[in-house]
Amino acid sequence: MATRHGKIVFARRTAIMAILNVTPDSFYDGGRRPEADRAIADGIELAAAGADVIDIGGESTRPGARPVSAEEELERVLPVVRGLRRSSNIPISIDTYKFRVARAVLGEGADIVNDISALRFDAEMVSLIAQEKVPVVLMHMQGTPRTMQAEPRYDDDVVREVGDFLAAQVRYAVERGVERDRIIVDPGIGFGKTVDHNLALLRGLPALAGLGLPLLVGASRKTFIGKILGVDAEERLEGSLAAAVAAVLAGANMIRTHDPRATLRAVRIADALRFGAAA
Repeated sequence: MATRHGKIVFARRTAIMAILNVTPDSFYDGGRRPEADRAIADGIELAAAGADVIDIGGESTRPGARPVSAEEELERVLPVVRGLRRSSNIPISIDTYKFRVARAVLGEGADIVNDISALRFDAEMVSLIAQEKVPVVLMHMQGTPRTMQAEPRYDDDVVREVGDFLAAQVRYAVERGVERDRIIVDPGIGFGKTVDHNLALLRGLPALAGLGLPLLVGASRKTFIGKILGVDAEERLEGSLAAAVAAVLAGANMIRTHDPRATLRAVRIADALRFGAAA
């Protein structure tokens, strides 16, 4: 998939999207990067660890998180995008559902919009994606970050409902000028799902891969892993790696992770099993 700063290759390999949060309240790394210089240095380190994309977030979307204004989000992310772009040609993704934030950050050299609302929360976003001709991630979420984990329920099979939603949002985007070959879909692990829902989605990834689009999975250090293992976020690396390997073997094309070096190593073994060992 082409971006303004190079291609993301999915053929016979799984791409790695590294998480770079610049928030005070994200569930795992919130508050770790209070200054832009620290975030930029961490971004360079993530790229050196083997990431294919750096995903920068300026608003926490953990369960119960409060929304922030576009102005506050831009104060957090713009200096980091500018600094990282000066230092690296790695593709940069902006984790936002706000048109104003996406427009400003794309203007500073970002390449991808990662929209947890799948273009639903801001009516202007779809036109921006179409005009700028940049890749977009469309993610499934039930409710909003503040409400999504209150009582997640699905009337039918969760895999079918998530797949139907993603198919509908892809059609919505394409009908409004977004090029289909610039769309990535994400089932939204942990976004309005119970432990059983998340496990069902990981098992059901082959059905979602049937959409014929690159499939992004982000299970890194999430609560369902902690509930299964009985550990907090700091101790969820092994569980995250297991989920990443399972996702790759089930059809994922990109893994979103807090730990790109370890994830890359685990995923390359999964790639060898899935595609055959590299020459």
